[in-house]
Amino acid sequence: MDLEKIFKLVLDSSFKIHTALGPGLLESAYEECLYYELLQSGLKVRKQVPLPLIYQEVKLEVGYRVDLLVEDKIIIELKSVESLADIHMAQILTYLKLSKCKLGLLVNFNVRHLKDGIKRVIL
Repeated sequence: MDLEKIFKLVLDSSFKIHTALGPGLLESAYEECLYYELLQSGLKVRKQVPLPLIYQEVKLEVGYRVDLLVEDKIIIELKSVESLADIHMAQILTYLKLSKCKLGLLVNFNVRHLKDGIKRVIL
């Protein structure tokens, strides 16, 4: 499936969840719901995917985890915070670099209007 079609399914699912549940839940609740929705859409989705750090040809397991990895192409980093901060953007950029994925989505569900909590990130 085309990368943009996958991305649109992810966005549509995120909006569906936010409309149904609204803000104020834990990040883990939104993660489970989005995981479920994307699976129902027929997409290959993995959650809490370990992301090793390679330093000087040594693979280090330092506890980094991607919230959701869709079709092994799109990283989704979910938040439920008052507002997105620069560190959240740095986090998803780092995950994109380490995973060699080119497209990411940073979603903060703890907003009144979800469009205000979404950042598309391209590496």
